Amino acid sequence: MYTADALARELNRALSRTVFHSICVTGRDALGNPEFLAAAFRQLSPACDIMVDTDGQRPESLAVMQPFLKLVQVTVEPPATATVLERGMETIRTAARTNCMHAVVIAGTDEASDADYLQIVEQTHDASNAAAIVIHPGPGAERGALDKRWSVLMEHASARHRDVRLLPRLNGPSTMR
Repeated sequence: MYTADALARELNRALSRTVFHSICVTGRDALGNPEFLAAAFRQLSPACDIMVDTDGQRPESLAVMQPFLKLVQVTVEPPATATVLERGMETIRTAARTNCMHAVVIAGTDEASDADYLQIVEQTHDASNAAAIVIHPGPGAERGALDKRWSVLMEHASARHRDVRLLPRLNGPSTMR
């Protein structure tokens, strides 16, 4: 769809028109072609903070992307398989080793149990105690008020890791203004 040069020109055009906080590279396989992204980001003028939001399944891609990244965010949907979770945590460990800010977002599902959430919190803590963790409740919880389950879950999660946040997702008209 784009060449790295074309992407760089488009990003530079946008950056020249207004001030941006950062650029976010997102999608399940956001790091699927790190050489392409690195070639584009090398051409940014002025430099801009770059965040990647990924499923974490390509930790080896961070070696190519590390010079450009301000934040690596791994998004996990519970319940996650052991393999998926381990690859995501390797991405977090890799970001921590390179002193890149890093976070885990738990994108809740209605099928996820409290144990599923806490497993991700514990494994994130084991990977890096400097990681920020954001928990988004599943769609069922988002339709109504957050109940006692979530305050109890947060109590347990906060006992396991110091930086845990519970944030309902914004959907529908409130995000379209």
